[in-house]
Amino acid sequence: MIRKNTNRMGRVNEELKKEISQVIDYELKNANITGIVSVTRVSCTSDLRYAKVYVSFLNSKNIQKSLQGLKKASGYIRSRVANTVNLRITPQIVFELDDSSYVGSKIDNILKEIKEQDEAIKNKQPNNDK
Repeated sequence: MIRKNTNRMGRVNEELKKEISQVIDYELKNANITGIVSVTRVSCTSDLRYAKVYVSFLNSKNIQKSLQGLKKASGYIRSRVANTVNLRITPQIVFELDDSSYVGSKIDNILKEIKEQDEAIKNKQPNNDK
């Protein structure tokens, strides 16, 4: 029985992600939201009262200002989602910044530096092959 509930929550999360992305991309007109907004993940509470929406920004002038613009528009986004998603209660939307791409690029840079240091050390060592 638990498996059935988690499967349903996964479907609800994906449907909300798709609809919220549609509203942000095509219906939302807010001058504070700059750049490309990508909804990376949605996580609803088990009672469907709250939905935490993780977003990332590309080419945004000011990420914090854009995030504040999304938070101010959450009521409008919720009402638009309520019209398209068939749920008894439409969750209250809470926007969070998804910094996983930033963290991933930081890890990539660290690994690249380590690789370059290893190659520099290998090039400095004399060749002991006989």
